[in-house]
Amino acid sequence: MTPRSFLKSMSLLAAAALWLPGAVQAQNALDDVMAKKRIAIAVPTDFPPYGFVGTDLKPQGLDVDMAHYIGAKLGVQVDLVPVTSANRIPYLQTRKADLVISTLGKNPEREAVIDFTAAYSPFFQAVFGPKTLAVKTAADLGGKTISVTRGAMEDQELGKIAPPGVDVKRFEDNNGTVAAYVSGQVQLIATGASVAGNMMARNPQLGTEFKLLLKDSPNFIGVAKGQDALRLKVNDVIAAAKKSGDLDKMALKWLGRPAGDLP
Repeated sequence: MTPRSFLKSMSLLAAAALWLPGAVQAQNALDDVMAKKRIAIAVPTDFPPYGFVGTDLKPQGLDVDMAHYIGAKLGVQVDLVPVTSANRIPYLQTRKADLVISTLGKNPEREAVIDFTAAYSPFFQAVFGPKTLAVKTAADLGGKTISVTRGAMEDQELGKIAPPGVDVKRFEDNNGTVAAYVSGQVQLIATGASVAGNMMARNPQLGTEFKLLLKDSPNFIGVAKGQDALRLKVNDVIAAAKKSGDLDKMALKWLGRPAGDLP
């Protein structure tokens, strides 16, 4: 081998050495988790009922429960990583978190930069009201008053099913919509699951419950690109939880309705 050939071979080996660890690392997220017996999971702490800080100053909510559930099924300790809507995907990309369980909806823009597991929980707009008021179908809304935020998705969806005789009170923001219901100006409220969850947590005396679904848009767990082994493992956990009814139990606990037929 000539000196030039030797140097060229060494250069190729050096380049391969630089490339391989990244490739191996990208595929070894699950191996790393199982070796360390720890998994870092990003969760919200300002978005009830999915993730928020309780009176004991500890994170709680549906997403937090799901994080602990996955950790238990993997047999590893869970390190919760608080995130916001703005930094949850960057945390995944920079490996500050192995998974993101933070009310992530799936769309083409996000799919271009991260991967998604199967859906684990519903995110929805619905009609909520007191347990003492019977509402099972859209027809039951007739003759009742209901608050909704003007122009919001729930306003549009409510308009599609509202029967004659329903008195819809529209407000300019969620605060006004919630205040009208809490103060008794209206009998029912049409809003998103997060707004309703926060309202119910702050006003337990109202005995508010889920009444009628307006629109469903499920949540998925985010996984970094290329971590197929971890993604498939989490999919196995989700599938088993769906079959056992555990997903329904979590959704009932935090959202007042079962998870239902998730994709």
